[in-house]
Amino acid sequence: MYGIVNKAIQDLVTENFGADKWELIKEKSGVDVDYFLSNEPYDDDITFQLAGATSEIIGITVGQVLNAFGEWWILRTGKEKYGGLMEAGGNNLKEFLVNLPQFHNRIMLMYPKLTPPEFKVSDIENNSIHVHYFSKREGLQEFVRGLLSGLGKMYGVETSIDLMQTRDEGNSHEIFKVSW
Repeated sequence: MYGIVNKAIQDLVTENFGADKWELIKEKSGVDVDYFLSNEPYDDDITFQLAGATSEIIGITVGQVLNAFGEWWILRTGKEKYGGLMEAGGNNLKEFLVNLPQFHNRIMLMYPKLTPPEFKVSDIENNSIHVHYFSKREGLQEFVRGLLSGLGKMYGVETSIDLMQTRDEGNSHEIFKVSW
């Protein structure tokens, strides 16, 4: 993952729990990086080590860490770093989710070494949509749930996000039903 991801985890922890907790998390994780460079790729293991250490130090599950981080990514990192791109995604949650499959194509222009997930949508209704998540990376479904929740908050819409299918149960990809 790119450094911007790990930097965002650092920002989330520092702002909510303090710089001292971040130092404990770095120590616990064994990650010896003083400063994450946003445009540089880092091994995925670093991100998972940071999430695991955050879970232990803060006292919540890794899933809760990833979920909180997904919301943070949308509401803070996304708005600060990609404000125009986020706004161009749609005028409301439904439009953004319908346009989501094309979103990473634009991000890849900024991060050429990115291995992005793929999103598809189906079952588009007035108040719900199914978001299909395909990725080479496993174990990030709670991060995706947090992203989807963060999008709802970005548009000021109360959402419910149900995991309909998961690779953990032998399926080829995850499907989330997003309702509002």
